[in-house]
Amino acid sequence: MNVHELLRLLQTEHDETAARADHLREQIEQLTTALVETEALLAELTATRKVSDGLTPPDHATAPAETATVYQHILTTFNEHPGRVFRVRDLHEHLGVPTDEPSINVTCSRLGRLVRQGLLEHPGRGRYQKRS
Repeated sequence: MNVHELLRLLQTEHDETAARADHLREQIEQLTTALVETEALLAELTATRKVSDGLTPPDHATAPAETATVYQHILTTFNEHPGRVFRVRDLHEHLGVPTDEPSINVTCSRLGRLVRQGLLEHPGRGRYQKRS
């Protein structure tokens, strides 16, 4: 093997290694972009989870579908009547649910949770309205 052949082999190996390094840099750049996008999505999902956890019962068990639907009906009612102040009994009548004392108490608890979450206001005893 002469010197020219050795230099040619070294140059070929150098060129191949440089090309491999360029390819790896491109992969790193693509992975970095994907990581940034994934971390942003993860942050959004974490925030969404915090909001949904606020709607679960105190023992952090998953709320039954009926409970979620009740909250949806309550919020829909307030969204349809944003300026109206509802008494709990009036809200029950509007929703078509029983107005017995235990049912009223459960709704008061639900409305209290919605007030604490900042979705409703509590302008007076037994009165609730959409937060303005």
